[in-house]
Amino acid sequence: MKSSVLIVTTLLVLGSLNWLIIGKEMILRSGRTVLCELAPRDPRSIMQGDYMVLRYAAAQDAASHVPEGTSDGHLILTLDENDVATFQRVDNDTPLASTEVRVRFRSRSGFFGAGTIQFGAESYFFQEGRAEHFNEAKYGELKVASTGECILIGLRNYQLEPL
Repeated sequence: MKSSVLIVTTLLVLGSLNWLIIGKEMILRSGRTVLCELAPRDPRSIMQGDYMVLRYAAAQDAASHVPEGTSDGHLILTLDENDVATFQRVDNDTPLASTEVRVRFRSRSGFFGAGTIQFGAESYFFQEGRAEHFNEAKYGELKVASTGECILIGLRNYQLEPL
């Protein structure tokens, strides 16, 4: 009896993990590329081991427009000709223009302070000893699904070149 419970539990866990992986792979394949400008930061404070914590200018711009007490929702970002995003509005269910994209956000308190807007793609991991290389980062490259879920796939410099 105990072994069958263990087997069923293991299958459920593995099935759930595979379902999440498939979802992320679909976003990578079919998601829209969006470049989000990184918010000003102190390079010495964001480098922590083998990763850096990112903040996005669009999220900071949106923070004052999100109603107090809202823990999650969607923002509408406008894309320019280079797919660089700027905050447009909090989603109000109006149809999107061809230059707009919907991004899911969560409002968090703590690490960056109360009312911080996060897209869920704020950590960038890199090979140990390469921190200097990523100091040139100006944009986070995201893949965004039609549902608003996003995945951070890389960083780009001022010339929009991948780092």
